[in-house]
Amino acid sequence: MYDTVRDRLIHLHHCRGAGWKTIRSLLDADPTLAAPFSMPPQSLRPLVPLTSQQFAAFFRDLHSIDLHRLIKTYQARRIHVITVFDDHYPPLLKHIYAPPWVLYAKGNAGLLQQTKLISIVGTRRPTKDGLEALDKLVPPLSAAGWTIVSGLAAGIDIHAHRLAVKYGGTTIAVIAGGLDHVYPKAHWPFARYLMNEQLVIAEHPPATKPQAWHFPARNRIISGLSLGTLVVQAKRKSGSLITAAYALEQGREVFAVPGPIGAAEAAGPNTLIQHGAKLVQEAEDIIVEFPYV
Repeated sequence: MYDTVRDRLIHLHHCRGAGWKTIRSLLDADPTLAAPFSMPPQSLRPLVPLTSQQFAAFFRDLHSIDLHRLIKTYQARRIHVITVFDDHYPPLLKHIYAPPWVLYAKGNAGLLQQTKLISIVGTRRPTKDGLEALDKLVPPLSAAGWTIVSGLAAGIDIHAHRLAVKYGGTTIAVIAGGLDHVYPKAHWPFARYLMNEQLVIAEHPPATKPQAWHFPARNRIISGLSLGTLVVQAKRKSGSLITAAYALEQGREVFAVPGPIGAAEAAGPNTLIQHGAKLVQEAEDIIVEFPYV
């Protein structure tokens, strides 16, 4: 059906129910991914960790999706499809646990090859202090050639993206779901701008609507793309701390902006500092940790 394992992977990635574990199982059974397309359902079923109903949908997609038509559509829409087998797959991301099999990118995909990537995450409801911290940190980072990676969420994320753009820098937005479904919807106009001038990426096909579990999963990509992650305001239990935990698991640097001990938004960063994250007061506190780039 297809000449390359890359094409087979992209096809499988569009099949309903084909999550990370399913594709891992199929690769383990046949590294060329050719077998699933010719196996009868009773032989394929044990290799696919899905319910019977999910498997039925998966099997239908396996034998009905017109990948060539999809690829032409993506090309017409200037959507880049990047697989883990491609030379231009982000180098740092390839070395994390469970790296995305496929990335869908719109914009300047060359940003994924940059070395100087720093992730900035934080609360969706920042205080004046949190926004002022970003105002102080992002412009010199951008001036020093650092690309800002974040999640296009409300609050700290979008403010970091906007500052990078305002000060002539570069930025990558990693979204949950697919490129056709930016969340929150209020960020669509800015997302379109990023898709033209910067970069937006997702690990799900464009038509995928975001689900709750997509958000913590995408956090591993935010941290995995970058040399380090900076947390600017976050409550003690938040998605930002999940991102920081991924960064630690991935062997990356973790930075945090301290805050008043009575402020709920400072509890997350202050706890990270207690556990060894580097306290950040100015951009140079981050830059100095990477003398080799």
